[in-house]
Amino acid sequence: MNKKLEMRFDPRTIEHLGVKMYSTLPPALAELISNAYDADAENIRLKFSEIGSSKQISISDDGTGMSAEDIQNHFLVIGRNRRRDLGDTPSPKFKRLATGKKGLGKLALFGLARVITIDTVKDGMRNRFKLDWDVLLNSDGTYNPEVDILNREVNKNNGTTITLSRLKRQSPFDLDAIANSLSKIFIVDDDFKISLSDNDGREVNISQGRRYEGFTKQFSWVLDDFIPEDSEYKGKVLGDFYTSDFPIKPNSGLRGISLFSRGKLVNSPEYFSNSNSSHFFQYLTGWVAADFIDLLPDDVISTNRQSVDWENPEMKKFRDFLTGIINQVNNSWRAKRKEIKNTQLTKTSGIDTEKWMSTLPESIRVNAEKIINQLGDEDSLEQFTPVIKALYDIVPEYPMLHWRHLNEKIKERIEPLYINGQYALAADQGVKIYSEILRDLTGLDKDGVSLMDQVWSPNRPMLKVCDVTTSSGQNIQKGQFSLAKGVVEAFRNPFNHTPMDKFTESIYSELDCLNILSLISYLTERLSHAEKIDYDN
Repeated sequence: MNKKLEMRFDPRTIEHLGVKMYSTLPPALAELISNAYDADAENIRLKFSEIGSSKQISISDDGTGMSAEDIQNHFLVIGRNRRRDLGDTPSPKFKRLATGKKGLGKLALFGLARVITIDTVKDGMRNRFKLDWDVLLNSDGTYNPEVDILNREVNKNNGTTITLSRLKRQSPFDLDAIANSLSKIFIVDDDFKISLSDNDGREVNISQGRRYEGFTKQFSWVLDDFIPEDSEYKGKVLGDFYTSDFPIKPNSGLRGISLFSRGKLVNSPEYFSNSNSSHFFQYLTGWVAADFIDLLPDDVISTNRQSVDWENPEMKKFRDFLTGIINQVNNSWRAKRKEIKNTQLTKTSGIDTEKWMSTLPESIRVNAEKIINQLGDEDSLEQFTPVIKALYDIVPEYPMLHWRHLNEKIKERIEPLYINGQYALAADQGVKIYSEILRDLTGLDKDGVSLMDQVWSPNRPMLKVCDVTTSSGQNIQKGQFSLAKGVVEAFRNPFNHTPMDKFTESIYSELDCLNILSLISYLTERLSHAEKIDYDN
């Protein structure tokens, strides 16, 4: 045995890491796009060619390209940790921090094609070589790519084109579907543009808007608006949340919040909630960009960048933060939906629901709102309008029976006080109105107990409210005196003789007020049949 140690690799390892992990088109293409992003490219163009049964994909970028040394020492090294070797420093042109870390993304090539051709230019030097899957798989652990061009001087701009041929897939390319999938993997902007084309010349551009194509936005929120100034995440995360008019289709890939780091997806859409059963989650989508995830000491991002390690202490803390934010969005969504529902209910039924609910005692309001909330979304309100109207007839504004059946002369004049919750003042005003009516009927210039004593004097009353020739009538007439005088003595006098700075409305509840007003209403109703007694005749 010689004295040199040699590390060999089993080609089947590449099969497991490449073919098995990247067997579908969008994730595999995303790895090649990531390489272009890390190479400081501004434009990435993917061309999909189909000629008969022959299919081919080429990915071109205007990034920094690769030298022969870069190819040998970087690209062809499986599992190379780029950030460890080169440092996690911003790129020269766009100041980007690299998305690549594990050095396994290049294996995505073999998940799609059996032959990969890399044509790259850097600083006026061109290199082109070919990787053949069948040859690699049958190698003994050392593979030598087929080189077409090595360090040839050219007058061309920097950039790289990777061509995938002898593709493993047989189905036709769906340009829009591929673009839609890629739009969910990357955050694109003016400095990072991705376009797709086919051999018919059709071109499709990837944009932030494409990610939500076919999605009808109803409400939106900005993540930063929910982050307190003293939060450790203030200024470190960005994002937007959206809800739709209708439930989002489960297979759309939009339900939930996507998590990005350094412009690329790191966690597929999810709800960040302890309970996903809420109706709200059928309508929610959005994104959060948290670049700090790539700076954590531990590598928490899965190789296929579909999930992160939420058991990591820093990520667990971040998840709790996101859960709190989503709960706030949920509450805001419910409030906004309720406002729209009330507006549309007013339109279809003529009932101002918000005003109506505000007039109901809590015990009644809670049950009334339960009924209304069970009648479906705003889209079905017209169907349930008759039910709402029937409920309104049963439980109108200010539904307490006392109030609904008060004498109209009393009710009309004290309504502002009662509605504003000034119950003691409302009751006091009711006694004053009753006294005023008595003065109008008798012409007396008196008030309080003295007014009641003279108007309803047992020996010489000025008004009679019934036939006093019978014993029943006499009792009613006597009761009118006792009740009227009792209201003044038991309520009006204590109220009027209490200094206002010491008097609190809490002494008299709404029910106390209505009980007093009910008695006054009874006494006032009796006056509608009252006759003035003329003792001269």
